[in-house]
Amino acid sequence: MFVKGQKVVCINDQFPAAALMLYSQLPRKDSVYTVRSVYIGRGNYTRAESGQKDGEIGLLLEELLNPRDPSLKNNLQGELGFNSERFAPLVHEEEETEWAETKSDEILLPA
Repeated sequence: MFVKGQKVVCINDQFPAAALMLYSQLPRKDSVYTVRSVYIGRGNYTRAESGQKDGEIGLLLEELLNPRDPSLKNNLQGELGFNSERFAPLVHEEEETEWAETKSDEILLPA
């Protein structure tokens, strides 16, 4: 489980072509981000079964800002976020700079 303010590392930056059209900023593998918000996800917007997967958790990140989610009804606001499965917690926050510079032997735990 992720919490607001937590440092995370992107472990999967492989996005479908549709994401390149919808998002203005995408995370990059091995980059460190700060969780801005955690929410219940609705599934992959590019699949017919979108919204049918139980337990998916979405994240918004401090370092990335994206446009409004186009699938929301007109009177609802919400930014396009990312599936939490694309990230792992940064185990030792004090080593964030070292991680970013060397991508050393930091141990990542699945969320």
